[in-house]
Amino acid sequence: MNWYLKVLKQYADFNGRARRQEYWMFYLFNFIFSFLIGIIDGALGMEELGIGTVYSLGVLIPTIAAGVRRMHDLGKSGWYILIPIYNFILLCTDGEYGPNQYGPDPKNPYNEIDDIGVSEA
Repeated sequence: MNWYLKVLKQYADFNGRARRQEYWMFYLFNFIFSFLIGIIDGALGMEELGIGTVYSLGVLIPTIAAGVRRMHDLGKSGWYILIPIYNFILLCTDGEYGPNQYGPDPKNPYNEIDDIGVSEA
């Protein structure tokens, strides 16, 4: 749930990087909430333009922003989310180790030792 809230707090932040865990946990909770809201809409008879539509429009920008940040974690431009199959492959791929042009590594943001070529033994 923390990952879902983290993405919502970064509502329209298209800068930086997002780990796989952040992206997929947001996706999972978003799916669960959409499913539950769909059930509520169905029970109330509001399938056409109900709570689900409002919710979907509300999370549209954070969903796109999380996808763009996920692409940044792979060292790719955010525009790669527009390529259907390649996009899915990239979303499942581990991000670049260490900092890249989009920011520090979200898994290990304090790896200055690794940046200069010294590794822990």
